[in-house]
Amino acid sequence: MSTSGTENNAETGQNQAAGTPDELREQVIEAIKTVFDPEIPVNIYELGLIYSVEVNEARDVQIDMTLTSPNCPAAQSMPAEVEQKARSLAGVGEVTVDVVWDPPWGPEHMSEAARLELGVM
Repeated sequence: MSTSGTENNAETGQNQAAGTPDELREQVIEAIKTVFDPEIPVNIYELGLIYSVEVNEARDVQIDMTLTSPNCPAAQSMPAEVEQKARSLAGVGEVTVDVVWDPPWGPEHMSEAARLELGVM
């Protein structure tokens, strides 16, 4: 899913990042932490909406995420924003974001920090 601009940058070496796929994975996670559910004042990573982030040796990124409900008002915009955040990082190849419904999201997926922020115990 890379754009031709990204491919051109990769060909010239301008879009290359130093580090391992694990380091790039951490950068992707940090970028995802800047995405917020519009109805909840906690980033979607701490909210537990990101189920997995994988980066292979080719620097392709695979993100599995869910939403708080199938009727979430951000069902179209949030996955696109996650993809854009990952794609914006130097050295990223293809980016795929899959919205999954199994397991269903629930408060048990939230980090301790998110539970404290929202008063969920």
